[in-house]
Amino acid sequence: MHAARQSERPHLGAVAAACALVFAILAMPSRPQDANLGNIALFPVELALIAGLLAAVPRNRRVLSALRVFFTALLGIALLVKCADLGLHASLNRPFNFAYDLPLLHAGWMLATGTSGAAASRYLLAGVVTLVAAMAATWWATGVLARISARRTIPTLAILLIFAGALVLTGRASTASTELLAVHVTAARSAQAEITALEVEARSDDIDPNEPLLQGLAGRDVFLIFVESYGRSTLENPLYEASTKAALTELEASTRKAGLDVRSAYLTAPMVGGQSWLAHASVLSGLWIDSQGRYRAMLASSRRSLMALASDAGWESVAVMPAITMAWPEGSYFGYDRILARDDLGYRGLPFNWVTMPDQYTLSALERLVLDQPGRRPVFAEIALISSHAPWTPIPELVDWDAIGDGAIFNDQARAGDSPETLWRDHDRVRAQFGLSIVYTLRTIASFVERQGRPAPLIVVLGDHQPATFVSGDEENRDVPVHFIGDRATLDSIEGWSFDEGAIPGPGAPVWRMDAFRKRFVDAFGTPKPRETDSDEPA
Repeated sequence: MHAARQSERPHLGAVAAACALVFAILAMPSRPQDANLGNIALFPVELALIAGLLAAVPRNRRVLSALRVFFTALLGIALLVKCADLGLHASLNRPFNFAYDLPLLHAGWMLATGTSGAAASRYLLAGVVTLVAAMAATWWATGVLARISARRTIPTLAILLIFAGALVLTGRASTASTELLAVHVTAARSAQAEITALEVEARSDDIDPNEPLLQGLAGRDVFLIFVESYGRSTLENPLYEASTKAALTELEASTRKAGLDVRSAYLTAPMVGGQSWLAHASVLSGLWIDSQGRYRAMLASSRRSLMALASDAGWESVAVMPAITMAWPEGSYFGYDRILARDDLGYRGLPFNWVTMPDQYTLSALERLVLDQPGRRPVFAEIALISSHAPWTPIPELVDWDAIGDGAIFNDQARAGDSPETLWRDHDRVRAQFGLSIVYTLRTIASFVERQGRPAPLIVVLGDHQPATFVSGDEENRDVPVHFIGDRATLDSIEGWSFDEGAIPGPGAPVWRMDAFRKRFVDAFGTPKPRETDSDEPA
């Protein structure tokens, strides 16, 4: 009998391995910046509770099995939550919210397949295998800990708890995993409250859609151009500052050549690193859309977007969205008269990895499919330029606009350069490529500005968000540049905004949140303005 009891007790090495595995899961950080020895070395109080309870409960098979299932599931959930948080902190600088972020898994998969191709499937398989192996190992570990003591006593639990308590008192213990799960439960519960609050905000619109709107822009085109990952860091991080300012100087020269002026400032985006649709939605709806839950609530609201208001006021509202590759039912909310997604733009060239087409082709397609159509109405277009989206390889180059055709001219460029898998082994090279992509897009916009005729359009160029923090070098700032380009009479309408003159906003330039844009834009251009004079024509 004594020998049987002895055989139940695990070897000391197995106990150490089991404790080490549970320790690793509990000590695993949920943010990249917490991955340091000081945090990881803290003793998880939960380890003492798990080991102590498994060792001290009566030797009843059903009770032990139920307890093992419970702890294995809890540790598995903690592991999943931490992995999800690590992914979002690395890319979007915020934690995962299980109430509304699950669609990001699909978006992330689409990005991974677009940047890494078949490698993405291998990474996914490796991740699934690792998770299954971790859960199997955790189940084994709980079994080992359950066999530490065969007696129906609690000395082991008492000793472990005393040890953990001593560490707590000395500041060398942590309950971070428990706190993390509690925070996530609270965040998921509060998501519904956020959605309810947005529904109230959406109903209390301070713009009357029945009033004449945007009369100061009557008869002219308006282009709202979002530039992917164009954040304030491109003007302030020494890695990008010189090249970005040089490109903006070119843009300013192009505006003067076209007989136009430019004013610049900053907007604050609701997020960083990704989810561009939240920035677009904040600008167009006048609501602060900083989560997928608030985005869905906006879609269900009666709030009229800026595009819908423009359509009501007589413009043809157009969305030019080269990154939209599947059905986009959300587009109906924004009130576009036309949506030109990837397949509608007629691109027959090769993609630039995830980037479906270069920005110059996108603007060329806008000209061909919309602006060059005879007898058209004035156009109010929202345009997404995506060449500055990851993986930032290869970087396109400008070509003769008249030679663009169906985009096949870009095929050699699309085949050039390193693959994403090669480039992303070196983060310094990734940052360098990102800077080049911003320069390309700004130079493309400058060239597009020079092609505009009369009456001159109002062109608003703005970033959608800062790039991922490892690229931007800034974990806190969410500002993006905004540039208003137009004739002098039109820009007189925003004189009261105190924007900086020129294409380079200074450090003291005004900063608004993106949700302020819609109201200020409608108010500024509500009054009819005089027509351009001959003095506005290029020399």
